Amino acid sequence: MTAPIHYRHEGDVILTRVLDDIVLLFHRPSGQTHIVVSPVPELLDALREGGPATAADLLERLSRDFDLGPIDETGERIEAHLVELLALGLIRPS
Repeated sequence: MTAPIHYRHEGDVILTRVLDDIVLLFHRPSGQTHIVVSPVPELLDALREGGPATAADLLERLSRDFDLGPIDETGERIEAHLVELLALGLIRPS
């Protein structure tokens, strides 16, 4: 089975505002504002900068800049965040 590929929306579908340790994400299509904290902004940045990715790709990208701890546990957490972001419409699947 092939791992799903995730994409960040292009253009101004999501407006982002950083307020200290939190980030506000306004999703234009739904009209909803989401309040997120680390590691969600970092995941979205990794998708924006590196392009479409699987959870394993994001784990590799993020491990270049951050000490992520146990790889198995971190990979599961990244996958869980991706599932939540997909459900909210903040990223899209392949």
